[in-house]
Amino acid sequence: MAVEPLSHKEIEERLAELPGWSLDGDRIARVYRLPSHFAAAALVVHVARVQDELDHHSDLVLGYNTVSLTVNTHSAGGAVTEKDFELARRVEGIAAGHGAE
Repeated sequence: MAVEPLSHKEIEERLAELPGWSLDGDRIARVYRLPSHFAAAALVVHVARVQDELDHHSDLVLGYNTVSLTVNTHSAGGAVTEKDFELARRVEGIAAGHGAE
């Protein structure tokens, strides 16, 4: 089944439901701040598991106490799709458990 790109309006509506997430060019993005490097690394591992479950992967960057994610859908020509928002919602659901802000 093909994944359809979302319109700018649809993207904005979905971003309104995900505080901290924003549109960054052709991707949605979020930076999490964590209490330590270990907590940040643990979040990266947990996100990797979620991504494998969804078979949809973001670009992840681990900093000292930060984790940055950017995501779009390659199979939709690099557009933002519902798959990206599904991943963002799942990450939001686990981030607080790691102490992320």
